[in-house]
Amino acid sequence: MKKALLLLLSLVMVAGFVFANGDGDASGSTAVMADPVEEAAIAYFADFPEGGYIIKEDVFIDKVKAGEDMFIIDIRQPDVYSEGHVTGAVNMPWGSDLGAQMSLIPQTGNVYVYCYTGQTAGQTVAVMNVLGIPAKSVRYGFVRGISTVDGFESVVDADSVMIAQIANDIDPALQAAADDYFGSLPGNAPFKNNIIASADAAAILAAGDDSVQFVDARKAEDYAKGHIDTAISMPYAAGMQASFANLPADKKLIVNCYSGQTAGQTVGILRLLGYDAASLKHGMGTGKTGDTGWANEGFELVK
Repeated sequence: MKKALLLLLSLVMVAGFVFANGDGDASGSTAVMADPVEEAAIAYFADFPEGGYIIKEDVFIDKVKAGEDMFIIDIRQPDVYSEGHVTGAVNMPWGSDLGAQMSLIPQTGNVYVYCYTGQTAGQTVAVMNVLGIPAKSVRYGFVRGISTVDGFESVVDADSVMIAQIANDIDPALQAAADDYFGSLPGNAPFKNNIIASADAAAILAAGDDSVQFVDARKAEDYAKGHIDTAISMPYAAGMQASFANLPADKKLIVNCYSGQTAGQTVGILRLLGYDAASLKHGMGTGKTGDTGWANEGFELVK
């Protein structure tokens, strides 16, 4: 929690100085101002919702067909959005300007986000929830999720949807964090968009780069069956934040899960806490990620 912890430490020192000079509470207690970004980021896992932050693609499509009240966000690029998107979805393209659009999203009700395959939506949903927006990502995105559901074509059209002007209530400090998050997205490989391809990650591992730490966010039993060499286990789950203190704050973290989606969420929270983190593209790989993902691409696993 590099940046957040440094801020908190400085606040403790200032508060201690004030009280030591007799300007504080007579009881001698030390008051520490809480960092709203750290508090909200830690709460992401501490207050983990039932069902998590991902909605299955078929369940999502059923909700759309039923006409349920929801706010749908397509973060793919405008040209792809214009070719066809889920009916009613607004386009808020992934990129440096995404943070500025957070004020246009309702902080109540059902908010669903999808990208191409679920990985950048994972980061986006993490940031949104920290800002008080109750968002979930659609599993596997449009390409590997939505478009594989039988009858999905009936809820896809090419009509642009105007974004209604609303006034939500986002803490200025949280908004600034979102602006910084998206405004500082890496634009070049190997860590473009805070995602690294398996081949690039394998090259870093082979080089023995000790400035990088691999982190496996899969279940402990799957980690035990085989994981990336040197990776530490930190399962994605409620209470995950308790493990963050074990992470090296001075290293680049490469986080893998199964398909890249929960690792994307984890990276979003870690980066808001000051860690330099990126997710492994398509994670270990699943049946839905095709021939991509560490294991699917044939890279070595150890036990």
